Amino acid sequence: MTRRRAPWKTLVGLALTGVMLFPVYWMVNVSLTRPENMRRDPPDWFPLDPTLAGYEAVLADQLPYLRTSFLIGLGTVALTLAIAAPAGYALAKLHPRGSGPIGFVLLAAQMIPGIIMAMGFYAVFLNLGVLNEWWGLVVADSTLAVPFGVLVFTAFMSGIPDELMAAARIDGASAWRTFRSVVLPVSRNAVVTVSLFAFLWAWSDFIFASTLNGQGDTQPITIGIYRYIGNNNQEWNSIMATAVAASIPAAVLLVLAQRFVAAGVTAGAVKD
Repeated sequence: MTRRRAPWKTLVGLALTGVMLFPVYWMVNVSLTRPENMRRDPPDWFPLDPTLAGYEAVLADQLPYLRTSFLIGLGTVALTLAIAAPAGYALAKLHPRGSGPIGFVLLAAQMIPGIIMAMGFYAVFLNLGVLNEWWGLVVADSTLAVPFGVLVFTAFMSGIPDELMAAARIDGASAWRTFRSVVLPVSRNAVVTVSLFAFLWAWSDFIFASTLNGQGDTQPITIGIYRYIGNNNQEWNSIMATAVAASIPAAVLLVLAQRFVAAGVTAGAVKD
């Protein structure tokens, strides 16, 4: 028999959800508000006389930044998968020497503050002469996503039956062919999970972007919003419209991939 949830728990959940989503609602509200109505006291809780001027400004000024963010995000996903998937397969199924310390190092790597990593990358990129390059952000952002990706792939692939591996070996498949043709296709949930988090980390990154690409010709949307606030500190509808446009891709990806993410992050949590 299923127990019925108490009504007060539902109300508390709705109230907390409303509090957490209120900044998003207010961002959309302000993005549709006319500049002359911006300083009303009390403010309008709904855009009674909405305008799309802010979104027109986004299309005019921010599209290059959005394209660069997409390019950096997709590059980060590709590099993360290329490194994390084989590494997770090796740790889960090939059991190399030192796999325990490697797992500890991966956990420790995620505890390093981003600003410390940014300063280290700055010194390296400066010596190599590759500052202010968009692909440098791909490399930097991947350092955040790869440790997480390896841990997710290791946990997920540990749950794949060894019988599949044995059957592939009987058919004459090498370790690489087994990974490519057997293990990776059944690891779809882990692939989607790692790809989503890698893209979101790259999309929302500001520390690496401002440190390593503050003067570049191709900059991500986080730098675009930062510069837009500095140049248009009175045009809050345009600023909020930029924030809404920057939030849409992340929100759409989260909605579309939530089922795969839930399966991917919980893989390996229960052992037989």
